[in-house]
Amino acid sequence: MTDIHHLENKLRALKLTGMLNTLDLRLSQAQKENLGFTQFLEFLLEDEVQRRANKKMARRITMAYFEEEKSLEQFDFNFNPKMPTRYIHDLATCQFIERKESVVFCGPVGVGKTHLSQALGHQACRHGYNVLFTKSNRLLSDLGGGRADDTWEKRLRRYLKTDLLIIDDFALKEFTKLQAEDLYELIDSHHRHGSMVITANRSPKDWYPLFPNPVIAESALDRLISSSHIITLTGKSYRSLLRPERVLEKEVATV
Repeated sequence: MTDIHHLENKLRALKLTGMLNTLDLRLSQAQKENLGFTQFLEFLLEDEVQRRANKKMARRITMAYFEEEKSLEQFDFNFNPKMPTRYIHDLATCQFIERKESVVFCGPVGVGKTHLSQALGHQACRHGYNVLFTKSNRLLSDLGGGRADDTWEKRLRRYLKTDLLIIDDFALKEFTKLQAEDLYELIDSHHRHGSMVITANRSPKDWYPLFPNPVIAESALDRLISSSHIITLTGKSYRSLLRPERVLEKEVATV
Protein backbone atom coordinates (compact mmCIF):
# COMPACT_ATOMS: atom_id res chain seq x y z
CA MET A 1 0.00 0.00 0.00
CA THR A 2 2.88 2.35 0.77
CA ASP A 3 4.31 1.84 -2.73
CA ILE A 4 0.91 2.60 -4.27
CA HIS A 5 0.64 5.74 -2.16
CA HIS A 6 4.02 6.98 -3.41
CA LEU A 7 3.04 6.17 -6.99
CA GLU A 8 -0.22 8.08 -6.63
CA ASN A 9 1.66 11.11 -5.29
CA LYS A 10 4.03 11.04 -8.26
CA LEU A 11 1.17 10.72 -10.74
CA ARG A 12 -0.56 13.61 -9.01
CA ALA A 13 2.62 15.72 -9.09
CA LEU A 14 3.01 15.05 -12.83
CA LYS A 15 -0.69 15.86 -13.35
CA LEU A 16 -1.32 12.42 -14.82
CA THR A 17 -4.82 12.28 -13.39
CA GLY A 18 -6.08 10.00 -16.14
CA MET A 19 -3.67 7.34 -14.94
CA LEU A 20 -4.31 8.22 -11.31
CA ASN A 21 -8.08 7.82 -11.61
CA THR A 22 -7.86 4.36 -13.18
CA LEU A 23 -4.84 3.02 -11.32
CA ASP A 24 -6.82 0.80 -8.93
CA LEU A 25 -8.95 -0.52 -11.79
CA ARG A 26 -5.91 -1.32 -13.94
CA LEU A 27 -4.07 -2.99 -11.05
CA SER A 28 -7.08 -5.20 -10.43
CA GLN A 29 -7.32 -5.95 -14.14
CA ALA A 30 -3.61 -6.81 -14.28
CA GLN A 31 -4.00 -9.32 -11.46
CA LYS A 32 -7.14 -10.94 -12.87
CA GLU A 33 -5.91 -11.13 -16.47
CA ASN A 34 -2.24 -11.67 -15.67
CA LEU A 35 -1.19 -8.69 -17.78
CA GLY A 36 2.42 -8.15 -18.69
CA PHE A 37 4.23 -4.96 -17.65
CA THR A 38 4.10 -3.49 -21.15
CA GLN A 39 0.38 -4.15 -21.58
CA PHE A 40 -0.39 -2.77 -18.13
CA LEU A 41 1.55 0.40 -18.92
CA GLU A 42 -0.16 0.71 -22.30
CA PHE A 43 -3.60 0.60 -20.67
CA LEU A 44 -2.60 3.29 -18.17
CA LEU A 45 -1.15 5.52 -20.89
CA GLU A 46 -4.30 5.12 -22.98
CA ASP A 47 -6.36 6.26 -19.99
CA GLU A 48 -4.23 9.40 -19.76
CA VAL A 49 -4.42 10.05 -23.50
CA GLN A 50 -8.20 9.68 -23.41
CA ARG A 51 -8.51 12.03 -20.43
CA ARG A 52 -6.51 14.72 -22.20
CA ALA A 53 -8.49 14.27 -25.42
CA ASN A 54 -11.77 14.59 -23.50
CA LYS A 55 -10.50 17.72 -21.74
CA LYS A 56 -9.50 19.33 -25.04
CA MET A 57 -12.85 18.45 -26.60
CA ALA A 58 -14.72 19.92 -23.63
CA ARG A 59 -12.72 23.13 -24.03
CA ARG A 60 -13.49 23.29 -27.76
CA ILE A 61 -17.19 22.88 -27.01
CA THR A 62 -17.04 25.63 -24.37
CA MET A 63 -15.19 27.99 -26.73
CA ALA A 64 -17.72 27.34 -29.51
CA TYR A 65 -20.37 29.25 -27.54
CA PHE A 66 -23.25 27.08 -28.68
CA GLU A 67 -26.69 28.27 -27.63
CA GLU A 68 -27.41 24.71 -26.57
CA GLU A 69 -25.24 21.60 -26.68
CA LYS A 70 -27.09 19.78 -29.46
CA SER A 71 -25.97 16.55 -31.08
CA LEU A 72 -27.12 14.33 -33.93
CA GLU A 73 -27.90 11.63 -31.39
CA GLN A 74 -30.53 13.96 -29.87
CA PHE A 75 -32.21 14.70 -33.22
CA ASP A 76 -35.30 12.68 -34.16
CA PHE A 77 -34.74 12.02 -37.85
CA ASN A 78 -37.86 9.84 -37.99
CA PHE A 79 -40.08 12.80 -37.16
CA ASN A 80 -39.77 14.22 -40.67
CA PRO A 81 -39.65 11.63 -43.51
CA LYS A 82 -38.38 14.33 -45.91
CA MET A 83 -35.22 14.86 -43.87
CA PRO A 84 -32.06 14.04 -45.92
CA THR A 85 -30.75 11.82 -43.13
CA ARG A 86 -27.98 10.06 -45.03
CA TYR A 87 -26.66 13.33 -46.45
CA ILE A 88 -26.49 14.92 -43.01
CA HIS A 89 -24.73 11.89 -41.52
CA ASP A 90 -22.20 12.07 -44.35
CA LEU A 91 -21.54 15.71 -43.43
CA ALA A 92 -21.11 14.63 -39.80
CA THR A 93 -17.86 12.90 -40.77
CA CYS A 94 -16.54 16.48 -41.11
CA GLN A 95 -14.76 15.74 -44.38
CA PHE A 96 -16.36 18.92 -45.72
CA ILE A 97 -14.22 20.88 -43.25
CA GLU A 98 -11.11 19.07 -44.47
CA ARG A 99 -12.07 20.12 -48.01
CA LYS A 100 -12.85 23.69 -46.85
CA GLU A 101 -16.44 23.41 -48.03
CA SER A 102 -19.46 24.96 -46.32
CA VAL A 103 -23.04 23.94 -45.54
CA VAL A 104 -26.23 25.97 -45.90
CA PHE A 105 -29.42 24.84 -44.16
CA CYS A 106 -32.42 26.75 -45.45
CA GLY A 107 -36.12 26.27 -44.85
CA PRO A 108 -39.06 27.53 -42.78
CA VAL A 109 -39.03 28.16 -39.06
CA GLY A 110 -38.94 25.12 -36.81
CA VAL A 111 -37.65 22.39 -39.13
CA GLY A 112 -34.43 21.88 -37.18
CA LYS A 113 -31.89 24.12 -38.91
CA THR A 114 -30.34 25.52 -35.72
CA HIS A 115 -30.25 22.12 -34.04
CA LEU A 116 -28.51 20.51 -37.01
CA SER A 117 -26.03 23.35 -37.40
CA GLN A 118 -24.98 23.05 -33.76
CA ALA A 119 -24.93 19.25 -34.05
CA LEU A 120 -22.46 19.52 -36.95
CA GLY A 121 -20.47 21.95 -34.82
CA HIS A 122 -20.46 19.44 -31.98
CA GLN A 123 -19.22 16.75 -34.38
CA ALA A 124 -16.46 19.10 -35.52
CA CYS A 125 -15.38 19.60 -31.90
CA ARG A 126 -15.20 15.82 -31.51
CA HIS A 127 -12.95 15.65 -34.57
CA GLY A 128 -10.57 18.24 -33.16
CA TYR A 129 -11.68 21.35 -35.07
CA ASN A 130 -12.12 24.81 -33.56
CA VAL A 131 -15.72 25.99 -33.87
CA LEU A 132 -17.56 29.24 -33.22
CA PHE A 133 -21.35 29.65 -33.20
CA THR A 134 -23.01 33.05 -33.54
CA LYS A 135 -26.30 34.61 -34.54
CA SER A 136 -26.10 36.72 -37.69
CA ASN A 137 -27.33 39.88 -35.97
CA ARG A 138 -24.83 39.42 -33.14
CA LEU A 139 -21.97 38.99 -35.59
CA LEU A 140 -22.90 42.11 -37.54
CA SER A 141 -23.37 44.10 -34.35
CA ASP A 142 -19.98 42.97 -33.10
CA LEU A 143 -18.18 43.95 -36.30
CA GLY A 144 -20.10 47.22 -36.41
CA GLY A 145 -18.92 48.00 -32.88
CA GLY A 146 -15.38 47.38 -34.04
CA ARG A 147 -15.71 50.15 -36.58
CA ALA A 148 -16.80 52.48 -33.81
CA ASP A 149 -13.92 51.79 -31.40
CA ASP A 150 -11.20 50.95 -33.94
CA THR A 151 -11.06 47.25 -33.03
CA TRP A 152 -12.63 45.97 -36.27
CA GLU A 153 -9.62 43.96 -37.45
CA LYS A 154 -9.17 42.35 -34.05
CA ARG A 155 -12.83 41.35 -33.93
CA LEU A 156 -12.74 40.02 -37.50
CA ARG A 157 -9.73 37.84 -36.69
CA ARG A 158 -11.74 36.10 -33.97
CA TYR A 159 -14.12 34.77 -36.62
CA LEU A 160 -11.40 34.01 -39.14
CA LYS A 161 -9.27 31.84 -36.86
CA THR A 162 -11.96 29.17 -36.56
CA ASP A 163 -11.99 25.99 -38.61
CA LEU A 164 -15.79 26.10 -38.65
CA LEU A 165 -17.85 29.27 -38.28
CA ILE A 166 -21.59 28.74 -37.73
CA ILE A 167 -23.85 31.70 -38.55
CA ASP A 168 -27.46 31.19 -37.47
CA ASP A 169 -30.48 33.13 -38.83
CA PHE A 170 -28.63 34.59 -41.82
CA ALA A 171 -30.36 37.04 -44.18
CA LEU A 172 -33.37 37.84 -42.02
CA LYS A 173 -33.52 41.40 -43.33
CA GLU A 174 -31.75 43.83 -45.66
CA PHE A 175 -28.14 44.65 -44.88
CA THR A 176 -26.78 48.16 -44.52
CA LYS A 177 -23.86 49.24 -46.68
CA LEU A 178 -21.35 48.67 -43.86
CA GLN A 179 -22.88 45.32 -42.91
CA ALA A 180 -22.61 44.16 -46.51
CA GLU A 181 -18.96 45.21 -46.61
CA ASP A 182 -18.28 43.38 -43.35
CA LEU A 183 -19.90 40.21 -44.68
CA TYR A 184 -17.86 40.42 -47.86
CA GLU A 185 -14.60 40.72 -45.90
CA LEU A 186 -15.59 37.86 -43.62
CA ILE A 187 -16.69 35.49 -46.38
CA ASP A 188 -13.83 36.40 -48.71
CA SER A 189 -11.21 35.76 -46.02
CA HIS A 190 -12.78 32.75 -44.29
CA HIS A 191 -13.62 30.64 -47.33
CA ARG A 192 -9.94 30.33 -48.27
CA HIS A 193 -8.90 28.54 -45.08
CA GLY A 194 -12.04 27.38 -43.27
CA SER A 195 -15.66 26.29 -43.52
CA MET A 196 -19.02 27.75 -42.55
CA VAL A 197 -22.40 26.39 -41.63
CA ILE A 198 -25.20 28.87 -42.28
CA THR A 199 -28.90 28.64 -41.46
CA ALA A 200 -31.48 30.82 -43.17
CA ASN A 201 -35.23 30.98 -43.69
CA ARG A 202 -34.64 32.28 -47.22
CA SER A 203 -33.20 30.34 -50.13
CA PRO A 204 -29.69 31.52 -51.22
CA LYS A 205 -31.11 32.95 -54.46
CA ASP A 206 -33.16 35.36 -52.32
CA TRP A 207 -30.11 36.69 -50.45
CA TYR A 208 -28.80 38.83 -53.30
CA PRO A 209 -31.48 41.59 -53.11
CA LEU A 210 -30.70 42.06 -49.41
CA PHE A 211 -27.34 43.63 -50.31
CA PRO A 212 -27.44 47.33 -51.27
CA ASN A 213 -24.58 46.85 -53.73
CA PRO A 214 -25.14 44.03 -56.28
CA VAL A 215 -21.41 43.80 -57.00
CA ILE A 216 -20.62 43.10 -53.34
CA ALA A 217 -23.52 40.64 -53.19
CA GLU A 218 -22.23 38.72 -56.20
CA SER A 219 -18.65 38.74 -54.95
CA ALA A 220 -19.49 37.58 -51.44
CA LEU A 221 -22.22 35.07 -52.17
CA ASP A 222 -20.53 33.50 -55.18
CA ARG A 223 -17.58 32.57 -52.95
CA LEU A 224 -19.88 31.13 -50.31
CA ILE A 225 -22.51 29.33 -52.39
CA SER A 226 -20.14 27.87 -54.99
CA SER A 227 -18.36 25.84 -52.28
CA SER A 228 -21.41 24.94 -50.18
CA HIS A 229 -23.69 21.98 -49.70
CA ILE A 230 -27.17 23.53 -49.99
CA ILE A 231 -29.73 21.59 -47.95
CA THR A 232 -33.35 22.73 -48.09
CA LEU A 233 -35.38 21.38 -45.19
CA THR A 234 -39.12 21.04 -45.66
CA GLY A 235 -41.99 19.35 -43.90
CA LYS A 236 -43.61 19.82 -40.53
CA SER A 237 -42.06 21.71 -37.67
CA TYR A 238 -39.56 19.76 -35.59
CA ARG A 239 -39.82 22.43 -32.91
CA SER A 240 -43.42 21.41 -32.17
CA LEU A 241 -42.06 18.02 -31.13
CA LEU A 242 -40.15 19.72 -28.32
CA ARG A 243 -43.12 21.58 -26.82
CA PRO A 244 -43.87 20.55 -23.21
CA GLU A 245 -47.27 19.09 -24.05
CA ARG A 246 -45.77 16.93 -26.83
CA VAL A 247 -43.01 15.69 -24.54
CA LEU A 248 -45.65 14.81 -21.93
CA GLU A 249 -47.68 12.92 -24.56
CA LYS A 250 -44.61 10.87 -25.51
CA GLU A 251 -43.87 10.05 -21.88
CA VAL A 252 -47.46 8.96 -21.26
CA ALA A 253 -47.43 6.85 -24.42
CA THR A 254 -44.35 4.93 -23.27
CA VAL A 255 -45.75 4.13 -19.82
